[in-house]
Amino acid sequence: MGLTHTSTGAGAAGGALVIQRRSPQDRVVALAGNPNVGKSTLFNALTGLRQHTGNWPGKTVANAQGRHIRHGRDYILVDLPGTYSLLARSAEEEAARDFLCFGGAGAAVVVCDATCLERNLNLVLQTLELMPRTVVCVNLLDEARAKGIQVDLEKLSQILGVPVVGTSAGRLEGLEPLMAAVEGVCDAPQPPEPFRADYPPAVEAALARLEPPLTAWLSGRLPARWTALRLLDRDPSLLQSLSEALGGDPGADPAVSAALASARAELEAAGWEGEALREAVASALVRAAAGIAEAVATCRPTRREARDARLDRLFTSRATGIPVMLGLLALALWLTIWGANLPSSLLSRALFWVQDRLTDLFWYLHAPAWLHGALVLGVYRTLAWVVSVMLPPMAIFFPLFTLLEDFGYLPRVAFVLDHAFQKARACGKQALTMCMGFGCNAAGVVGCRIIDSPRERLIAVLTNSFVPCNGRFPTLIALLTMFFVGAGGGLGRSLLAAGLLTGVILLGVAMTFWTSRILSATVLKGVPSAFVLELPPYRRPRVGQVVVRSLLDRTVFVLGRAAAVAAPAGLVIWLCANLRVGEGTLLSLCTGALDPFARLLGLDGVILMAFLLGFPANEIVVPVMLMGYLAAGSLTDLGDLEALRALLVQNGWTWRTAVCTILFSLFHWPCSTTCLTIAKETGSVRWTLLAIALPTAVGMGLCALTAAAARALGLG
Repeated sequence: MGLTHTSTGAGAAGGALVIQRRSPQDRVVALAGNPNVGKSTLFNALTGLRQHTGNWPGKTVANAQGRHIRHGRDYILVDLPGTYSLLARSAEEEAARDFLCFGGAGAAVVVCDATCLERNLNLVLQTLELMPRTVVCVNLLDEARAKGIQVDLEKLSQILGVPVVGTSAGRLEGLEPLMAAVEGVCDAPQPPEPFRADYPPAVEAALARLEPPLTAWLSGRLPARWTALRLLDRDPSLLQSLSEALGGDPGADPAVSAALASARAELEAAGWEGEALREAVASALVRAAAGIAEAVATCRPTRREARDARLDRLFTSRATGIPVMLGLLALALWLTIWGANLPSSLLSRALFWVQDRLTDLFWYLHAPAWLHGALVLGVYRTLAWVVSVMLPPMAIFFPLFTLLEDFGYLPRVAFVLDHAFQKARACGKQALTMCMGFGCNAAGVVGCRIIDSPRERLIAVLTNSFVPCNGRFPTLIALLTMFFVGAGGGLGRSLLAAGLLTGVILLGVAMTFWTSRILSATVLKGVPSAFVLELPPYRRPRVGQVVVRSLLDRTVFVLGRAAAVAAPAGLVIWLCANLRVGEGTLLSLCTGALDPFARLLGLDGVILMAFLLGFPANEIVVPVMLMGYLAAGSLTDLGDLEALRALLVQNGWTWRTAVCTILFSLFHWPCSTTCLTIAKETGSVRWTLLAIALPTAVGMGLCALTAAAARALGLG
């Protein structure tokens, strides 16, 4: 294997990327491209890693690296954040630019979408200015053929002056020629002389004046023409990066300083400065990209384009977009509720059969009763409950969610909800992170990285837990079924349960809008930023890959994280139920102390204590309630909703209690995993505490108002 050599390059915002070299001869290759061009799919195919890919923009929000071995040499591929430009107007653009500049890459691969080549060539031209040793990868050729699009790859290579290779990464086509081209540009003694966009004459004259002294100062560390353009643009982020990476400010060199001052004066006299200069440069690149695309790409209309247009009218129009979105949500929830019942029951029996065998083992070993109680009835029983309740719904919901993502529907959701988020002075991309929160709020918080504006990203982080995660579904479903649907099976009851659950979720979404608006008007004031959201093409979901990916990347990951906190929580719960203080257990004393306050919220002390002990994992809230009502020493499963409802009614539950408990389950503090994720993402204890306080205050307020109104009207 050899020794591991590490080098540090510019990474995503917030830190540097350490390149893991096994040998000094390892070659670092940057993988760049627009969002949603199949870049991460190509990265996975070449490296064998499983970086999550999806059919919506912004999936890659930090640099990832993998290894590809060719002819005995290691190629370290660095998957850069998807970006439309290198002009550093966002964290993704800055991360991609800084790595290409200072990350130590010997070559770059720019991945393009063959179905929309013109837009992709803008980034290609910018990359060629910065990294002449570049290979252009025209991906998604299979989709282009289906749309009647043909790209003359040989002619494109002649125009650009660099190798161009066609691929279909999802089908593993074209990978060998691509890496052969990468090897070729790395082995070439001299870099190619790529295509160069022509800027207005005054800009070209200023560049010609500034390039000679810059060439001497840079000593080959960066292309002088590209650096000169950035200095004329007065890009502050680049100046800082240059000073840090190259050990000084080029403006401090007398020759560079004099040439820069003269060039800026000439541009100012010609009317090319500030925003006018940036627009001129951007326009020149766009015109060049359009001319090249027109020369190499041809298109003939197909039935697929007409079909995609009809689907877009259905999914994104004001008349049908919202109803279709609600219908798909209700369908996914119904399939989750209906499909999880039997697997959950079977899994529960299997896991609790294992518990009985563990009990037999402890008895055989003559282990102390307290040790058996702590480890088996506490740790294992809690863990078994969480797994049996959480795994079946996740194993159904996550693949359904991933199928919609793979199909290309989620960006349409963001498009439909963008107007509502703009009204709340938040970012439309928050719709995507909110959707991720349905599976796991911690994953939704991490997904907020796709939002460029720090203010809007923070709003999305603080409000993500207003939508219920997979861990809260069991409690919501059980209470809705027992008190508002009725026990028993049947299509009608499951549809009614799904409809009620959809209504509860819509309440959470409405509170997300309301809270986002309040935050944007108070502690996070600001004007909502505009963003470009590409609507990707519809793609036939790869069902096999979707199931495997959702199970491995999402279900197992989230379940493992929940299990890691559920096991120690089980020990704490068992201790609370078995440690006696005076006449009662620690659990009974705590529930008694909490009862007066809980009654004001329409709850009782047992319910409130169950939510407190459920902080590590929301799945254990109901069993902790049962343990409190039955005064049991361990988590208890009555195994039947009718029996559970009877127990709750015996302990004073009414429909009012059920409504308040549903509201509090929907709005209360995030679980421990989500809180830790918020702390990590924000780097702030203050914002983490606010993220805990916001949903808790909303939940307590709604519960108190509901309980007071019911009492005043003599209801419940």
